[in-house]
Amino acid sequence: MRVLGFILLLAVMAGAQGVEEVYRERARKIIAAALENEEGMKKLEYLCDRIGHRLSGSEAFLKAVAWSAQQMIEGGLEKVATPKVKIPHWERGQESAEIVAPVRAPLGILGLGMTGGGDVTAEVVGVKSFEELEKLGRAGVEGKIVLFHPPWVSYGVTGAFRRQGPTRAAKLGAKAVLIRSAGIPAANSAHTGTTMFDAGVTPIPAGALTEESLGVLERLVKKGERVVVHYRSEAKILPDADGANVIGEIRGSEKPEEVVVISGHLDSWDVGQGAHDDASGCIAPLEALLLLKKLGLRPKRTIRVVFWANEENGTRGGLAYRDQNKEQLKNHVIAIEMDGGAERPLGLGVTGGGEVALKQMQAIGRLLQPIGAGMVTAGGGGTDIGPIMREGVIGSGVRTVGKRYMEWHHTAADTLDKIEPMEFRKHIAQLAVFAYVLADMEERLGRK
Repeated sequence: MRVLGFILLLAVMAGAQGVEEVYRERARKIIAAALENEEGMKKLEYLCDRIGHRLSGSEAFLKAVAWSAQQMIEGGLEKVATPKVKIPHWERGQESAEIVAPVRAPLGILGLGMTGGGDVTAEVVGVKSFEELEKLGRAGVEGKIVLFHPPWVSYGVTGAFRRQGPTRAAKLGAKAVLIRSAGIPAANSAHTGTTMFDAGVTPIPAGALTEESLGVLERLVKKGERVVVHYRSEAKILPDADGANVIGEIRGSEKPEEVVVISGHLDSWDVGQGAHDDASGCIAPLEALLLLKKLGLRPKRTIRVVFWANEENGTRGGLAYRDQNKEQLKNHVIAIEMDGGAERPLGLGVTGGGEVALKQMQAIGRLLQPIGAGMVTAGGGGTDIGPIMREGVIGSGVRTVGKRYMEWHHTAADTLDKIEPMEFRKHIAQLAVFAYVLADMEERLGRK
């Protein structure tokens, strides 16, 4: 069996080398055109400056859906559609917080998504872990404002207090929650993001603090003084609203039923412009597909671009796509999502398809060596493509240098000026090359 496995691996590697030889010139042509592309930045500018942030349920989101579909139609994509999906509708309203004892001082705060409103004046109790919270119990938490101030570790680790903290505190009778922002601190900047209240738990006010305001509270709490904060929030959860995914494609010339998906999410938070998260992740795949069309490169399989609805506070778009395409998922070759910003691209992470798919993807990646965007590693995906990945579709996520993304992520600073045009063009090149080769090569990804 070991000998057979070695022989199969050699066959995969030989096929991979063939992919490089077959597509080298076309890849060079795609990369050259992408690096000269001007239309992508124009579309990105319009989406950011003219439409702006696009929270699920807002008028701006619906405007973005209509505009996006029109861009696909005008670009000549086929089967352009906006399949409907019901999406959460949360509104921030006005919000403020200040320390009222033992001193008076304003606090920099940004409310978390899907929280409740209220006008709360209460003592602050600080905890650095969920274990500390549970140890305090209802006797130590009820009627108070819980301050979660763990050290910053990572988005996954520290972000757990944003995602789970408010509901866990509410269950113990807390009136409100304040947290360390789930992001790398920047001057006077707080990071929003969604939280999740368990069924039967009434949403309470909850917000992220700027690092400067967090420091003040930490120091006062550490001294053992009775610290009181007044927190006012008009946040409210409204009935689900109408929304839609936006879809367009280039139909395959020989195997149109087989589909390669390239995608990003159209919604954003209600601060900044959602430039890195995730306007760039929509416009780059769209422009990649339009670039292939302009170059006259129609692959054997279909390439589909999807702008997902409601990634930020519900993932309803990804779930709806799965349900609306249940019978076709077996013919989805791969789904690629760009949702990590538009800093310099490094390559892709891939999940599924085993060693065969990984080797094939790495071979395609070598075509992108001229721009340093071809590294392919095991493990990757995205929130929106998660539902179809769980149905067996191979998933992939774009990787970047990630130098400053977590400073801008979910903040008012996520604006167009943070996008470097040449780095953005490299994303277009990367997605166009991967999508085209995956859709055109003889063997389907993961198969020999």
